Amino acid sequence: MDGIVTEVTVGVKRGSDELLSGSVLSSPNSNMSGMVVTANGNDSKKFKGEDKMDGAPSRVLHIRKLPGEVTETEVIALGLPFGKVTNILMLKGKNQAFLELATEEAAITMVNYYSAVTPHLRNQPIYIQYSNHKELKTDNTLNQRAQAVLQAVTAVQTASTPLSGAAVSESAVTPAQSPVLRIIIDNMYYPVTLDVLHQIFTKFGAVLKIITFTKNNQFQALLQYGDPVNAQQAKLALDGQNIYNACCTLRIDFSKLVNLNVKYNNDKSRDYTRPDLPSGDGQPALDPAIAAAFAKETSLLAMNHLNGQKMYGKIIRVTLSKHQTVQLPREGLDDQGLTKDFGNSPLHRFKKPGSKNFQNIFPPSATLHLSNIPPSVAEEDLRTLFANTGGTVKAFKFFQRDHKMALLQMATVEEAIQALIDLHNYNLGENHHLRVSFSKSTI
Repeated sequence: MDGIVTEVTVGVKRGSDELLSGSVLSSPNSNMSGMVVTANGNDSKKFKGEDKMDGAPSRVLHIRKLPGEVTETEVIALGLPFGKVTNILMLKGKNQAFLELATEEAAITMVNYYSAVTPHLRNQPIYIQYSNHKELKTDNTLNQRAQAVLQAVTAVQTASTPLSGAAVSESAVTPAQSPVLRIIIDNMYYPVTLDVLHQIFTKFGAVLKIITFTKNNQFQALLQYGDPVNAQQAKLALDGQNIYNACCTLRIDFSKLVNLNVKYNNDKSRDYTRPDLPSGDGQPALDPAIAAAFAKETSLLAMNHLNGQKMYGKIIRVTLSKHQTVQLPREGLDDQGLTKDFGNSPLHRFKKPGSKNFQNIFPPSATLHLSNIPPSVAEEDLRTLFANTGGTVKAFKFFQRDHKMALLQMATVEEAIQALIDLHNYNLGENHHLRVSFSKSTI
């Protein structure tokens, strides 16, 4: 395929007879930029923009420098990973917007995250700050389009009823919470490959696994994200859109499955967390060069999440190296402390291929997930431990049913990064080593 998706923006769900003329890809052999969605709603002229750069935390956020053609859905998508979005006001003439989240804590987490990682819409940097408004009051008659989009997003976020006739086991989740999407391609006049699907859907988050198949004479696929929020965003943005101009329409639903079991890495199925899988029955594992390419996809987790983060007062820049491996010195040679082999390190949580830990990889945030806590360790002990890393503990909460796990919120993302570095695998006694990771939740 020459036609690789270079940008996918978020659009409003619509029927096939109302699809945009600008499809995801224009044709199988073309190079595409992003599809353009034009908002036709009226702007509220009475709502003044804000020039205040820094202010007290508020659950209403002021977003500036938006691209001219940006949609309500794209702006709402900025807040989805941090919590429920309760209101939005677009000021198209000023290239600004106001976004209201359900809680102040969610807004703080969002501002902290985007202060370290500059958000972009349509390849243009945008700026997010607290508003001096504590609540966003809008005239719904003048803001009908934005409210309609918000209701659609809320419906996706809060849907919790299983599919009709579906049996829900103790460990099952409802379809709207699943990280797995079921994709059907209608009007498939051009071939759609596994790699094309990966290029389209990876714009919304890390794609872990894809399985393609034909059922009822239709090309279908199951695609698994690492995070259900990414699946929600992809469904909202892509359901009903065309991959190529006027054909290959995407029909997307949540699957009742929560994890895909991929046996082979080939043109029909792929597990991006398992480059060691064979290509078929009795076949050897993939060629090392191809396996390295799959491993590269996994490394993009790391690069996307860490590039632009702030640590020790400086911004981290992460890019791909031309080197495929880190060459360790020959045994007995003095490396002056410049190299270290982490192959057998107790700090490594991803040694086992296909581990469920791959589904819990999230970008740095101020909230940390703690696990493997012994019964004798109290909340105050953990607060003191994390405060000693040089930061401020803002909030703490044990899991209701399992006090072996807890959420702890630091004041900033940078403080949380430092705490994770210092305390992951910390010996708490009783043969318990603390496990620390970034959380997608807020307290």
